[in-house]
Amino acid sequence: MRPDSGDVIDGERLLDLTAIRRTVFLMPDGITPWAEHPVHEIVRFWRRVHGRSAADAERRIREVRLTDLLGRRVQELSKGERKRFLIALALLASQPVLMLDEPHDGLDLRQMREVAPLLRAEARAGRTVIVSMHQLADAARICDRLALLHAGRIVAEGMLDELRAAARLPGATLEEVFLALT
Repeated sequence: MRPDSGDVIDGERLLDLTAIRRTVFLMPDGITPWAEHPVHEIVRFWRRVHGRSAADAERRIREVRLTDLLGRRVQELSKGERKRFLIALALLASQPVLMLDEPHDGLDLRQMREVAPLLRAEARAGRTVIVSMHQLADAARICDRLALLHAGRIVAEGMLDELRAAARLPGATLEEVFLALT
């Protein structure tokens, strides 16, 4: 889709669409790319496109527990398996900014707890990881900074303690803060 309004600014510089594509990788929720192809073919193609080594791809596959699924077609994967596949592709993408829509949707508790440290490690390594999610308890657990949206607008942003202060609710959960501010 072509943008219909707005600007993306990197520091003082306005970015064009080509620069944005080189900078941002978007993993939308609910997609099934290359449904007819086996997982291993897509991973091999993806790592080559993004200049990643076979060892890096193997590490990512192990981290998201896809090893046993490599021979299956993408369309045969369950929702959680497909999500782990997409997360592996995101982690192999070369862009410095990852935008992940509902990265935990379809994952069970154990899988969520395995994926969260991977995303945090990416951030510690210097990548910007932006997640959108409806599960505020998960967001509070994995995000350093939060932007609370209501009716399509940001109503508050900052660290959890800053949001608690804005809501005048010290010690409150993110869910309680959200309800107080919206």
